[in-house]
Amino acid sequence: MSDMDAVLVTFTQEAKELLGEMEESLLVLEDKPDDSETIDSLFRAIHTVKGSSGLFGFNDIVAFTHEAETVLDQVRHGEKAINDQLISTLLNCRDHIEKLVDHCIESSDQALPDELVSAGEALIFQLTGKQADDNSLAVLDENPESTVLEGMGEPGDLSNSWIIALEFKIDAFRMGVDPLSFLRYLKTLGDIQKVLVLTPELPEGGEFDPESCYLHCKIAFVSDEDKQTIEDVFEFAEDDCVINILPPNSKVEEYLSLLENLPDLHVQRLGGILLEVGVLTKNDIARAVQAQTISDEVNSDDTKPLGKILIEQQVVHPVVVDGALKKQEKIKQKVAVEANYIRVDSGKLGQLINLVGELVISGAGMDLMVERHGLSDVEEVAATMTTLVSNIRDTALELRMVPIGETFSRFRRVVRDVSNELNKNIELQITGGETELDKMVVEKINDPLTHLIRNSLDHGIEPPEQRLQAGKPAKGIIQLNAYHDSGHIVIQIKDNGAGLDSEKILAKAITNGIIPEDHNLTQQETFNLIFAAGLSTKAQASDLSGRGVGMDVVKRNIEALRGTVEIDSVPGEGTTFTIQLPLTLAIIDGFMVEAASERYVIPLSMVEECVEMNSGEWAIDEVMNYVNLRGVAMPYLRMAEYFNAERKAVSSDRQSLVVVRSGQNKAGLVVDELHGEHQTVIKPLGKVFENLRGLTGATVLGDGNVALILDIQGLIQTATKNG
Repeated sequence: MSDMDAVLVTFTQEAKELLGEMEESLLVLEDKPDDSETIDSLFRAIHTVKGSSGLFGFNDIVAFTHEAETVLDQVRHGEKAINDQLISTLLNCRDHIEKLVDHCIESSDQALPDELVSAGEALIFQLTGKQADDNSLAVLDENPESTVLEGMGEPGDLSNSWIIALEFKIDAFRMGVDPLSFLRYLKTLGDIQKVLVLTPELPEGGEFDPESCYLHCKIAFVSDEDKQTIEDVFEFAEDDCVINILPPNSKVEEYLSLLENLPDLHVQRLGGILLEVGVLTKNDIARAVQAQTISDEVNSDDTKPLGKILIEQQVVHPVVVDGALKKQEKIKQKVAVEANYIRVDSGKLGQLINLVGELVISGAGMDLMVERHGLSDVEEVAATMTTLVSNIRDTALELRMVPIGETFSRFRRVVRDVSNELNKNIELQITGGETELDKMVVEKINDPLTHLIRNSLDHGIEPPEQRLQAGKPAKGIIQLNAYHDSGHIVIQIKDNGAGLDSEKILAKAITNGIIPEDHNLTQQETFNLIFAAGLSTKAQASDLSGRGVGMDVVKRNIEALRGTVEIDSVPGEGTTFTIQLPLTLAIIDGFMVEAASERYVIPLSMVEECVEMNSGEWAIDEVMNYVNLRGVAMPYLRMAEYFNAERKAVSSDRQSLVVVRSGQNKAGLVVDELHGEHQTVIKPLGKVFENLRGLTGATVLGDGNVALILDIQGLIQTATKNG
């Protein structure tokens, strides 16, 4: 990959991230349209996309984002209100910008396709409300003075005035400078309230030269133009006149707001920050730097700060300089923090995890050799190595841990679009977004979560009129929550809709031949029928759900991640889907057991306790496969018999019962030996074994043998059915 290609990849990644922030901000504004911080965040995102696109010459992106940026600037200044229609249009603009980015990256040498051009023009029309022949802008030119003066204070009030100080040099007239011409030009840009003429250098008597210019003047000027535009009026006189322009007092708050909301770019110099928000012009900075240089030459031991010079030259208010200094310090701190972060290719990170896994296996082999050969003098070194390997393992896995909040935030757009499509009023509430888990798990859980949320939107939440008839608020709520529990992450999707109708589910399942009519299912088992292929209780199919496909795939995808999904529902109150997932798919802490000379690994987080099976303290029902453990009946499985149906003999006189838990369900696993904790590197079994029940993977032991990793959820279900 060339350097330019790498830079374009970075541009694309950053642009997509900024567009994601833009979408998230717009969705927040639906609930909080007056949230100035979110509005500023939205403006910064599109402003940065525009700036970055300009660096690469992507003019199509720059032209389109400029229109959206202009509208957002009007929103920031209270000139335009945020409403649902504007948010919808801006969301469509966000999608259009993403298409423009993809086009510029993939086909930068080709013109925009007609469909993109038409779509862009339509969106700009929706944003601005103007046709190409709209002459509304011409009204200002007909009577600019009345427009400018509207809302201004009394003539004596100069708080809204620019103060322009002009010091003409002695040879200004000889160089063809006409001070009155500047006044006439200024009147085309605004209103001159006062002109104060000063003649501090006017000589007396015969020393007066009519061809010399002795004029200094200060002008109070009201205009909506920015500082650079006003300074450009005097462009042809800048060599023959010292020009200082002080913004109005009324603009101080605006400048402070701009400073506060200035994107934290790598602009760290005070002059650059003030230039960025329009407080200064390049000429202001040049004059201040020149004065600073002269001051430094006169007194090299005490360099005068640039901010102080700018204040002395009366081109900026002291309060604005203080605000810029605070912003400068904030930017420096952020740059220092960002310097500690680097982007890492996920493929390289995955390779590191694999190498750490092999290191764990090698470390286990070394421990085995030390124990087998009784190398007592090596034990301490081996113990230290084991500790270091464990620390390296934990650190490597933490590198791939990311908050799930970013994935959750994407569903705001899904909920918004789908609820509008279904004419429902639905709010998405997100909690636990800071909960971290393996990036690989995050990527693979996105599709199942999307389907479950769409299912809640379509099946779960009722239409507003139906909710009102049931005495419920018209607005439905979907709650998305995540939290850690015993080495796992738990994700809940909860709605306050109609809940599941168990009678309908049973009737449909019987009609489709999924269960017999003389079934004996519990309510929980009835709810689980919605994960059966081909089952749908919705009378009419929609594009979202209702065709009886998808929910079985959802469950299969979750179980492929060694996870589980459970359903809890109360008619009329709502439904809760609870997903439990491992934090990582690479390396886990395991508990090794042995049955019939075969070794198995149980995820340590699922092990509740270990007790002696044949101690006589527990009542055991060998027929029903239940054990009475401290007064609680619990199903159990004998591992030797389960994986070898023909083997009925007990492999050991002394057996152990390992109590395991998955969610709220418990069962016992009868094994011959307990080998204790074991760092387990998970290896996939491959397609040959993909239909083998009770197993979820394998691991290589230190002696080179293979131990199988148990599917605890599947074994608990089997034990419960057999009981």
